[in-house]
Amino acid sequence: MPVPSSRHEVNSNPRSKVIDCRAARGAAGPSCGAATGSPATGAPIKVGGIHGNAAPGDFSSATDAAAAYFDCVNANGGIHGRPVEYLVENDQWNPELAAQAAAKLIGDEGVVALVGNGSFVEMSVNANRYAEAGVMAMAAACAVSECFETPNIVSTNQGPLPSSVGAAMYAVEELGATSVACIATAIPSSGNWSCGAVEDYMASKGLSGSSVLMNPSAPDANSSLLEAMASGADTILVNLPAGLGIAILGAAEEQDLGSAYTWISSTPLYDASVPGALGSYWDGKLYVSAELTPLDGEGPDNLNWKAVMDAFAEDDDPRDTFSQAGYLAARYFTEALLEMPADALGDRAAVTQAVRAISGKTSDIACGPFYVGDADRHMPNHAGVMVVLKDGGFETVRDCFEYEGPYFAPILETEAALGLR
Repeated sequence: MPVPSSRHEVNSNPRSKVIDCRAARGAAGPSCGAATGSPATGAPIKVGGIHGNAAPGDFSSATDAAAAYFDCVNANGGIHGRPVEYLVENDQWNPELAAQAAAKLIGDEGVVALVGNGSFVEMSVNANRYAEAGVMAMAAACAVSECFETPNIVSTNQGPLPSSVGAAMYAVEELGATSVACIATAIPSSGNWSCGAVEDYMASKGLSGSSVLMNPSAPDANSSLLEAMASGADTILVNLPAGLGIAILGAAEEQDLGSAYTWISSTPLYDASVPGALGSYWDGKLYVSAELTPLDGEGPDNLNWKAVMDAFAEDDDPRDTFSQAGYLAARYFTEALLEMPADALGDRAAVTQAVRAISGKTSDIACGPFYVGDADRHMPNHAGVMVVLKDGGFETVRDCFEYEGPYFAPILETEAALGLR
């Protein structure tokens, strides 16, 4: 019998709801891995995943989607006949638990790689451990600088820096923004890093930017909003997990500030539950940077993601951007291992080499090619889409566009050297 993907606790975050993707049922079934239609029966390949699910947010949809894809792979021949045993840990945004989770997966379980990781904490804590162990983490919901500026982590999602710079870029070019106040959490290597890049982008255009960093342990939406207003900004960038972002916008609505400022956001507010949570007041007022292409896209990969989730995920597993990213991370990982010799699948060093060899992967879910390479830093995803909250949902206002700013210059140089642009 095949070994099913390990399942963690059911997502209990009240903001997380399912986009109704059930129309995919009745269409062609999902395609995964070898697509043999027969279950894998060989010795399991152990793969790990770590997410954060506690205040200030829930990133488990990334590992939910990776688990669904691996279940699909296991039902379709596995990887050279071997099923994936997917072991998932929740760091609860606690550095000590994040370290324990990595030690358990890498040391005790002997995983050959980590896939679908998503956390504010674990990448900062474990980046050096991954490098020392020679294990690659193919993440899907990165939120800190170590995820993009260390050698053994790569992600299919953008993280808050590119997403926020993309939002600011759209506001400058299309909405007339001249001064942006970026509100984020005071989590090390996250809020200061991403909002700092927004300030650098604005300065590169001869404009102004500022940062407001909230205490994630005791967030005060009203005081953070007042600080952003006091900066003299004409545009407020909400660069927060969805729950905190909704709180900021709720405080702004109480003061009827919807038309007094331009309102933009990084990706977390691109969530099916957000329009309902915010209500009609924000219709046409809130612009959100999406790290991947729209959730309702009709491209073959996006339809396959929906079909995989419908067939193998729980009904209340979110269908959001991090879910798309988790699907892509698991798919790219599986494809890399399918190209390996069957007798090397249990060799962590060989798997790491196969992951580093990933190059030029394209998908209608992403705006650019995915690659890894043997580099000291990785940020393959730095182009996105802008949407506006409209009529109880989201409407695309700008299709895929490349982000600009000082931060991206060395990344683009690396891609040019690799022949990717």
